[in-house]
Amino acid sequence: MRATLTVLAAALLLAFGGEASAGAQTIRDDLGRPFVLPEKTPARIVSLAPNITEILFALGLGPNIAGATRFCDYPPEARTLPRIGGLVDPNIEIIQSLRPDLVIAFRGNPLRVLERLSDLSLPVFILDIGNGLDTLYPLIERIGRVTRREREALALAASLRAREKAVETALGAVASRPRVFVFLYGQGLWTCGGQSYLNDLIVRAGAVNIAAPLPKKWALYSRERIVRDDPDAVFVLAKSPDDFEKARAWLAGEARLGTIAAVASGRVFLLDENAASRFGPRLVEVLAAMARALHPERFGGRP
Repeated sequence: MRATLTVLAAALLLAFGGEASAGAQTIRDDLGRPFVLPEKTPARIVSLAPNITEILFALGLGPNIAGATRFCDYPPEARTLPRIGGLVDPNIEIIQSLRPDLVIAFRGNPLRVLERLSDLSLPVFILDIGNGLDTLYPLIERIGRVTRREREALALAASLRAREKAVETALGAVASRPRVFVFLYGQGLWTCGGQSYLNDLIVRAGAVNIAAPLPKKWALYSRERIVRDDPDAVFVLAKSPDDFEKARAWLAGEARLGTIAAVASGRVFLLDENAASRFGPRLVEVLAAMARALHPERFGGRP
């Protein structure tokens, strides 16, 4: 009987992406590498991406974070963490000096650096960034698993799913789906293409991304094309309300851009760049903000 239960446990572990081994459990990271699960929550975690840092804090693991990138600034407590460099230039010596018992990386970090960390016998778990909300929840659950915060991760994912569902219910079968353009304020008309998770948010918010035909995550849109496509609404990814006002004034002041329907009708909306540019829990807030701006009548506001 005991042998049967052991076989069953191993089968269940394999079904959820893990492997059974003598005295330990392993799962595979998003590069397909085996990773031995710790027996308890790691006391010293190094995060190599801002979205990972946000998820760790959301799981109550702020005190366990020994180091993070210089871009990890949310929640505000993250700004006081020891810095290990950036996304593409993490400092191996600093990471090693922090004596981490878990390093959580993502596929945007240089592979040579991650391989070097592994060669130093540091436990490195590599994650990928998905292309829609459906892949956010498994990401949270995988981080919960490698940090042994499975219960907290399941609760967080369930809460986010419920908030997403509330937006979906409010929208119902919307009668019209406005055509929108997402504008990353800075140099030129950078926007999200069809492979971006922001495209998924636009669709879920009851709209159509005019840049969806672009088979990229991000691309530079021409003025001629946006004038021709004439979006009904524009979302500006800005770092602050002041930057948003500058972007809106720039759009209105440009001879050709000022004539598009979104700008002429004042349907230019702010999206927090910090929240929208990170594949983390706040994307559900971004979804709700987009849906309310595009379909206010579905959320108790005026159309």
